[in-house]
Amino acid sequence: MAGVFEVEVDGVEHDHGLEHHDEPIQFDVSKLSPEEKWRVEHARMHAKHKGHEAMHAEMVLILIVTLVIAQLVLVQWKQRHPKSYNLVTLFQMWVVPLYFTTKLHWWRFLTTWFIFSVITAYVSYRATRKPLACTTPRLVYKWFLLLYKISYATGIVGYSVVMFTLFGINLIFRIKPEDAMDFGVSLLFYGLYYGVLGRDFAEMCADFMASTVGYYSASGMPTKHLSDNICAVCGQPILVDVSEEGIIENTYRLSCNHVFHEFCIRGWCIVGKKQMCPYCKEKVDLKRMFSNPWERPHVMYGQLLDWLRYLVAWQPVIIGFVQGINYTLGLE
Repeated sequence: MAGVFEVEVDGVEHDHGLEHHDEPIQFDVSKLSPEEKWRVEHARMHAKHKGHEAMHAEMVLILIVTLVIAQLVLVQWKQRHPKSYNLVTLFQMWVVPLYFTTKLHWWRFLTTWFIFSVITAYVSYRATRKPLACTTPRLVYKWFLLLYKISYATGIVGYSVVMFTLFGINLIFRIKPEDAMDFGVSLLFYGLYYGVLGRDFAEMCADFMASTVGYYSASGMPTKHLSDNICAVCGQPILVDVSEEGIIENTYRLSCNHVFHEFCIRGWCIVGKKQMCPYCKEKVDLKRMFSNPWERPHVMYGQLLDWLRYLVAWQPVIIGFVQGINYTLGLE
């Protein structure tokens, strides 16, 4: 395939490493080496953007101003209308990556996304039914705790692979750096993405189930009286005493003296992001609750997922808005 390559800088034609000619150069692009192809594309880019410095500065200014304004708007929206903000953010977290991965034909992600969506849709459906089945709260919390642990482990493995690749440990196993880095970044993306999405769905289900059971309400006044041997999260009897060691799960007593099933209160605090008693709304002391130091990083990991939500859900929307402004103003 023959191509014409011509670059003019200050009235003089340059070929960025090719021989100088007075006439446009005819050459076969397919015969060029990868380095030569890159130099050709680099020269074309410089020729295309020559004399556009003022335009580029204006585009950068528009980007900075839009990012600042968007951040202020999102913060105010979250403070004034948290429910609508969380709902829209959750929808974007679920849909935006689907659009890009479908466009790029990332079938592995689409497969995991479909499996996650089917199971989570079923669990969410069970959580929103009235009257609430007695087995539903435990099903919901167990699923999201399992998803949380899988995403946490996947993210840690992905991060470790990336760090090992940076230190060249992959060469010991004769693995190419690009393959190892691709594998590590993919695992890191899967872990963080499903960790964020799972926590948001868990919070939505936790609020709905707690209000349906009746021990929790948005106003702060419980609609039912809590017995000493009833878990305020799932509404089921507590069969294991706080001082006893359970076979399947233990019983936790908070500083307010209310007792809960282990899976229920862990799901409420860690997965559902609720750091208060489901019944009386007293603040929960997480350090006292999680005596095992190896379990505390899960709380810090949850905070990391909250920071990542902005990058996944809102950053593509803001960048698309900036591109729309540039297109309207004729900036390319």
